[in-house]
Amino acid sequence: MKVILVDQRHGHTKTIVLKGWLKGLLSLCLLGTPVALGYFGYQLAVSQNSGIITVESAQNWERQIKVQSEQISELKQDAEQQIEALTLRLAMLQARLVRLDAVGERITVIAGLDTGEFDFSNTVTIGGPAIGDSEAYSAAGFMDAVYQLERQLEDRQQQLEILEGLMTDRKIQSDVFIAGRPLDNGWIASRFGKRPDPFTGRLTFHGGMDFTTGKAGAEINTVAAGVITWSGPRTDYGLMVEVNHGNGFTTRYAHSEKLLVKVGDIVKKGQNIALVGSTGRSTGPHVHFEVYKNGRIVDPAAYIHRTAR
Repeated sequence: MKVILVDQRHGHTKTIVLKGWLKGLLSLCLLGTPVALGYFGYQLAVSQNSGIITVESAQNWERQIKVQSEQISELKQDAEQQIEALTLRLAMLQARLVRLDAVGERITVIAGLDTGEFDFSNTVTIGGPAIGDSEAYSAAGFMDAVYQLERQLEDRQQQLEILEGLMTDRKIQSDVFIAGRPLDNGWIASRFGKRPDPFTGRLTFHGGMDFTTGKAGAEINTVAAGVITWSGPRTDYGLMVEVNHGNGFTTRYAHSEKLLVKVGDIVKKGQNIALVGSTGRSTGPHVHFEVYKNGRIVDPAAYIHRTAR
């Protein structure tokens, strides 16, 4: 390969002969320089254009991020409101369950049910095999289930409260129902009506029934629930207890050795209120039992043989 150099001042020329690798290097330089210049020019143009696209994209992304942030904030606020509403509902359901447990326990006591079998303080145990695929609740379905459960609990609560009221009334009527004897053991020593007076021998009216065990100290029990209206000594009766049972009924227990209640006490059916004695006008240890209906004395025999409710 030859390279000719021309001297413009003197017009002389000079020829240089290139051999071997010098010839290849010169060819590469002559051909590669335009290509390199074109490539760098292209990259420069792309970089300038890409700078404009990046700014516009950044602004677009900023707008999208702002919109998405607002949407997320709204979703978060809605979720918080739903959680607050659900928390309030759950608190109301829990309060209703507590009331239902209390009503159930009272009914168990009133009805005399086995507290071990009907223990409302224990959690109900449930279980069973899983059949098929399970399905998660949706948000709307879950809230519908909560509302339905709330309505069911409200209905059950009303029903239980009505049942409790009926059973309470029945229990009160049963408790104040006069039935049975004032002594668990013993026998009838004297009946209601006319009899020879044990002190004078004359025929006199005996306004009650006498029960005895033959010795002092036996427990005297009230034949029905009520309120103590007298507890103390009384002429001829000795130490006496009087119980008002309501509905116009009153009972008296006389000649006691010791009194175990005071005026104003509320007593249950079968409660021990005194001990058998021989105080007052008495010939020996016994309890004189009287029944009054609407202020008039009646024969206790009609009540001591009745079956308790």
